Amino acid sequence: MSQVFNFEDHSHRRYNPFLGSYVQVSPHRSKRPWQGQQESIIAQEQISYDPECFLCAGNRRVGGELNPDYQDTFVFTNDFGALTADIPIGSFDEGEFFKAKSERGVCKVICFSPDHSRTIPNLSLEQVTAVVKTWKKEYEILGSIDYINYVQIFENKGEVMGCSNPHPHGQIWAQESIPDEPFKKQLNFKKYHEIHQTSMVVDYVHAEIIKQKRIIDENDTFVILVPFWAVWPFEAMIAPKVHLPNLSAMSDNQLKDLADAYSKLTKRYDRLFDVSFPYSAGLHQAPTDGLEHTEWDIHMVFYPPLLRSATVKKFMVGYEMLANPQRDLTAEKAAAVLRDCV
Repeated sequence: MSQVFNFEDHSHRRYNPFLGSYVQVSPHRSKRPWQGQQESIIAQEQISYDPECFLCAGNRRVGGELNPDYQDTFVFTNDFGALTADIPIGSFDEGEFFKAKSERGVCKVICFSPDHSRTIPNLSLEQVTAVVKTWKKEYEILGSIDYINYVQIFENKGEVMGCSNPHPHGQIWAQESIPDEPFKKQLNFKKYHEIHQTSMVVDYVHAEIIKQKRIIDENDTFVILVPFWAVWPFEAMIAPKVHLPNLSAMSDNQLKDLADAYSKLTKRYDRLFDVSFPYSAGLHQAPTDGLEHTEWDIHMVFYPPLLRSATVKKFMVGYEMLANPQRDLTAEKAAAVLRDCV
């Protein structure tokens, strides 16, 4: 007797219209016993102040600068930024295969609070809102620099994500070029907007609200969901219900709603495996190149590596590196699990 295809049981591909790419979904593989690598859990001593920490208030940073006695958020130019403003402009073009150009930029660090032990889910809503308002301020300051065309705000949480300092913090890289991931999104958003005269992001959010299969939580302005095309096991997105191209377009209430969604999702993450949940997360929003960008809507993406427990990590190897991304847990199952983490 022939089987009836079932997306929860059978291998299939899902399309990501934001990036124009596919993910291979193999739900039957989640039933196999795990005999691969398990990460050890490194217990961090929970202290509010570490005299050896380069980011704690009043301490001297590795570059020699002294941190002020800050009481909420603290922003400074990265002492060893990957992008710098004071470089000579240059380029070379030697045919089809050898092209390069200089890239100016500014890299900043945002300490979320003076408390060395408190990550985003451990902060009050008012403290997280202060972080989001700092994002807006820095987006506007950096975006106003004449050569800055994109401002990437992001957070790497946890040692497993390459975070070099345990004091909770995020980063901003602002640069001349629009980086690859937001640039691919811009191309697809623009095509969609030209056809429909509406936003792909907002239309997608409302389509997900109707289906209610991948929604984790929501508030007046934002929806927290697992994208239909998610790659990482517990990947998530915070996206708006209304047109908001960037942080500058957001009111104080909308900024608070973004902070609320950020707090709610990260709290659920920490409850999932009863561990301070690692992830890379960041905002994608309109470039700062002086154009209107009606095709853009701000959204925040979260890429956590944990797969089955606090010690089992998802690796991108083999097929994922050579062909296209692959996942075992369906987006619907991941959303259901995160919804239950209350």
